[in-house]
Amino acid sequence: MHSTEPAEKKHQLPPLDYGYDALEPYIDARTMTLHHDIHHGGYVEKLNAALEKFPEFQNASALWLLCNLDKLPKEIRVAVHHNAGGHVNHSLFWRAMKPGSATKPEGLLRDALNRDFGSIEAFKTRFEEEGAKVFGCGWVWLVRTKGEEGKLDVVTTLGHDNPMMKDKFPLLLNDVWEHAYYLHYESRRPEYLKAWWSIVDWEEASHRFELAKNLNEEMSEAEGGVVSVM
Repeated sequence: MHSTEPAEKKHQLPPLDYGYDALEPYIDARTMTLHHDIHHGGYVEKLNAALEKFPEFQNASALWLLCNLDKLPKEIRVAVHHNAGGHVNHSLFWRAMKPGSATKPEGLLRDALNRDFGSIEAFKTRFEEEGAKVFGCGWVWLVRTKGEEGKLDVVTTLGHDNPMMKDKFPLLLNDVWEHAYYLHYESRRPEYLKAWWSIVDWEEASHRFELAKNLNEEMSEAEGGVVSVM
């Protein structure tokens, strides 16, 4: 007898590791609820819908889909680009924050930030400035570049592009789409960017730095590291 239960969708909305109100006063509970349940949930739902007629791609990770758009049927590339990107980026974003987090990076990540930016404060200033300059919707990232030297850099992406699409491994990210901050900060994006440091999970960023620092071959091999924190 066939089950009447609907088939489980490949891509799932990941649960938060903390309550919707846990990041207050820096991010309010209403914003977190809408952002996670409605916005991120919508990307997951639409990604599954885009893949519904193409079973050969349904078991691919969202990151693989995002980084291999040219291998997909043309009719779903735009939908997959937007929704796989939204799913990957938000999955990383939730893990980049935690309540009562440490206020500064430590260890090897701290040393690398000092090496490549001059100081932790100089890095934060650069991150805030780049995030504030994003026109419209996008993200600001701390990334490790490909190669043995593994220089750290701050980059921005528009829409839901991800630095992995250009061989850069993300360590830390902040969402500068308006839905991430507008209910609480209105148009004051720089204020949001500055307040956000109070909830950054530097342990997670350090973990991702450890994942990235030994990647000297094709950056695609880092996919497991990205997926493991989604």
